[in-house]
Amino acid sequence: MERYADADTQVANWKEATLVYTAALRQINTKLEILNDEFQHVHQYNPIEHIKSRLKTPESIVKKLKAYGYDSTIENMIKYINDIAGVRIICSFVADIYRIADMISSQSDVQVIAVKDYIRNPKPSGYKSYHMLITIPVFLSDRTVQAKVEIQIRTVAMDFWASLEHKINYKFEGNVPEHVRHELIECSRMVAALDNRMQELNEEIKDCAMPR
Repeated sequence: MERYADADTQVANWKEATLVYTAALRQINTKLEILNDEFQHVHQYNPIEHIKSRLKTPESIVKKLKAYGYDSTIENMIKYINDIAGVRIICSFVADIYRIADMISSQSDVQVIAVKDYIRNPKPSGYKSYHMLITIPVFLSDRTVQAKVEIQIRTVAMDFWASLEHKINYKFEGNVPEHVRHELIECSRMVAALDNRMQELNEEIKDCAMPR
């Protein structure tokens, strides 16, 4: 009977953890929508193209815990897995990425735990994105829980590249042929060049639109 009681407790804890992480995603999504609306009101411009959010599946969480060498418990999941709740913000231009990151950091109830800037320091594969690990308070009926959320901010072009890389890695189960790796790195350089060209063009258009 004790084994079943433990299982029931784990299920109850998992349901509560899912509730908390889902609530955290709702809160950060609402914040981002408000910031985007405010930016449109003040600057007549939306820095955010679209937002994707997701909760990591139990299977992915267990797999990651095993890779880290930890038992598959709710406590370890909350302590060691930082990307259970994930938000991806897609922008038009690189400058928008840092603008949005600053806006998120300036929120009084958001605590930034870690930042990884893979735009200025790309991964060897060519991967580029700006990652933030934050905590945001979730107010329950009897307490407040600080929930971790991983935020990835990237341009449309970076997101397209990352999606393709993910599909290729999945297809080859991580053993990507060398010539394909080289092609991906070259495509990453092309993406960076495109992002720079598009941002320069956007700045030129804005300068032309300014009253003389």
